Amino acid sequence: MTVFRRHTAAAGICLVALFGAQACGDTAPSDDDRTAAIQRALDATVRGGFPGAQAVLTTDAGDRTVTAGVGDIATGAPIPADARVRIGSNTKTFVATVVLQLVAEGKVELDAPVERYLPGVVRGNGNDGNRVTVRQLLQHTSGLPDYLAGGDPELRAEHGTRQLEVDTEAVRLRRYDAAELVRLAMTMPPRYEPGARAVYTNTNYVLLGMLIQQTTGRTAADEITARIIEPLGLRDTWFPAQGETGIRGPHPVGYHQIDGARVDFTQLDPSWADAAGAMISTGADLNRFFGALLDGRLLPAAQLDEMRRTVPFDRMPGAGYGLGLIQLPSSCGKEVWGHGGSIPGFGTRNGVTADGHAVTVIVNQLPTSEENAVLVQQAFDAAVCAA
Repeated sequence: MTVFRRHTAAAGICLVALFGAQACGDTAPSDDDRTAAIQRALDATVRGGFPGAQAVLTTDAGDRTVTAGVGDIATGAPIPADARVRIGSNTKTFVATVVLQLVAEGKVELDAPVERYLPGVVRGNGNDGNRVTVRQLLQHTSGLPDYLAGGDPELRAEHGTRQLEVDTEAVRLRRYDAAELVRLAMTMPPRYEPGARAVYTNTNYVLLGMLIQQTTGRTAADEITARIIEPLGLRDTWFPAQGETGIRGPHPVGYHQIDGARVDFTQLDPSWADAAGAMISTGADLNRFFGALLDGRLLPAAQLDEMRRTVPFDRMPGAGYGLGLIQLPSSCGKEVWGHGGSIPGFGTRNGVTADGHAVTVIVNQLPTSEENAVLVQQAFDAAVCAA
């Protein structure tokens, strides 16, 4: 199913992999060709085991939405065109943007030790906030342990699809706070020396949320709202309030596999994800946020340049991780910057091309295997190359 918000003009791009030889040379692929390529990739994702999949493309001509499968297995309803979904680790890019705004304002130094802003918080079992910098938190080079990696047996982590995913009913509606999550992390030793390499770690961003609050006197959620959501008019984006377990407005059911059974996991207290992954948004709002970030509307040039200085990304060969921003590969050679997120019930992949076209792909269940994860990545790649 395709929804056009405004007419989208065809662009002269050669995309052999998606459209065949006829798309090259003097003949540009039509809107129908592009949409068909995205639809095929989404349909393959659904055939591969996902209930539903959706791609939202945003260009100067407006938003285009392509949908496959269902948002609700019981009713057969599709994923709504303006679906609100949990965006998981895309939250990290919102947090990183606020931190870099504080850097631009002279309130935070990138290469200052975390101990300066959070005295006594990063301590124990060899962890030392005097040896870890703000930059290292942002770029996952801190060496700190992930609180999802064993600090609490109920927060069980699975690494099989290159992502950490909480997989238990026990924590589904349980309330955590940031200090508790960090204390769980501090029960474990560091994973490696600070700065030695990059390993994606949720603890880093929980600490950055705490740093924002310590520096500004307001929560990370309040600062994200005031500095990003309200100025950009992201009406369908929010950081869930304390105890908020539902999703406001139109949304698909979020499914999760537990012991081989597909469970409705839409109701969830995301406090265990905190500043590392608790937010809710839509594909269109995510596209607008990442578009505004990449075209310099949220950060001065110096801080945006810092954000785009990358190190190899341990979860995606060929990608580079900056400061809360990922440089993503594409089969058609387009330069793409974005992030992505995974949380029980929902997965998102998103990015912005050099010409300002933004893409978000949504699935309403996390991958259950590497093969499933590849299907989502292929759908995202197809949408990027057709954007």
